Amino acid sequence: MSPITNEIFILPLSLIMFKNILGDIEAGVGKPLKFNLMYPSMSSLNFTELATRHGYVSEQHTVITEDGYILTMFRITKGRHCRRPIRKPPVLLMHGLLMSSDSFLDSGPNAGLGYLISDLCYDLWLPNIRGNYYSRRHINLDPDVDKDFWDFSNLEFGYYDIPASIDYILRHTKSTKLNYIGFSQGGGTFVIMNSKRPEYMKKTGVAILLAPGTKHTYTRSTLFRLLCETYLLYFPLLTDIGEYEALPLGGIVQKLSAFLCKDTIIASSGCRLALGLLYGPHPGSMETETVKVLFQHFPAGTSVKNMAWYGQSVNIDAFQNFDYGAIKNLQVYGSVQPPAFNLSLVEVPIVIIHGRNDFLASPADIEWLASKLPNLLEDFYVEEPLWNHFDVTYSRLTSKYILPKISEYLKKYSH
Repeated sequence: MSPITNEIFILPLSLIMFKNILGDIEAGVGKPLKFNLMYPSMSSLNFTELATRHGYVSEQHTVITEDGYILTMFRITKGRHCRRPIRKPPVLLMHGLLMSSDSFLDSGPNAGLGYLISDLCYDLWLPNIRGNYYSRRHINLDPDVDKDFWDFSNLEFGYYDIPASIDYILRHTKSTKLNYIGFSQGGGTFVIMNSKRPEYMKKTGVAILLAPGTKHTYTRSTLFRLLCETYLLYFPLLTDIGEYEALPLGGIVQKLSAFLCKDTIIASSGCRLALGLLYGPHPGSMETETVKVLFQHFPAGTSVKNMAWYGQSVNIDAFQNFDYGAIKNLQVYGSVQPPAFNLSLVEVPIVIIHGRNDFLASPADIEWLASKLPNLLEDFYVEEPLWNHFDVTYSRLTSKYILPKISEYLKKYSH
């Protein structure tokens, strides 16, 4: 066996072996002990507590999808630095793979897009996709018992979760449209929604896609490719032994990362290096304190099936539905091959913002997406040549490099 093959074999079994051990240890680590162990002060705070800590007023809302998933969505009604009436329509800000709405707050009020966009006087809504720690509920299914709870991937996000969130926001605000901002997976699933449910195109003024993730054929992230291919390879084994949830908050990967990266020296060296290998190096872009905080909320959990879908996406030159294999594809889709998402149907005005040093959502894959969209307003490359994937959520330079372009298009489609 090659070293990579050994790693692929060992990784999922190791996660299963140590998951319960570390979980038992962490079960006894409450807020006081975390304080004594010098975890970041923000590590035990949820979205509303984080926002309140910095002087922002937020709300928590519950959204129920057509297929029964119970999603948590947050709202910042007005930014701390907003000195004028709230602009309309509302803005929806969607997180990426293995993230939650917390990712838009973790870099603090001077850099987090959740704060910065609300400071521009927008009514900002931040949903959480099914399967992360804020949206781990269902009206009938128990995620700890029922495997059917975890039978989802990108298609369900786009077909159920985003439409349910949009409808809830429009009902609550009595608006006819909203403006959409989606990062990474949150950009790709927006495209899926509009290709599958074209009636939602009239509900969006403009969509701003930040390093959108669709196909990942040319991803330069060896770690991302290895991780996703591992889940794809062991997808049948993991589901056979009852492992349906991938990389949850409180799992071995997240807890170990949070424990190690709470140390300032380790965070500024080893943890920063790991992020650079995964998403692209960008020295000086991310504050050490942000590195320490983000691992308290990341990874946030998803399904094994969703990770297997990403394993498929790095090995095919297409943006398509989940591939079950020829026999089941015939049953599910009526064809041997899973159908590709029809991007020619996506007529919503779209802006793409991305960087040249993005290891995960490579420029080549995003240029492919841009070439397929019939109403692309702008394909914008960030001026900073080292701008990478995680910079969107965690860089201290967001207000300089991406906020102006976001603000430009939100203004054009707001009143």
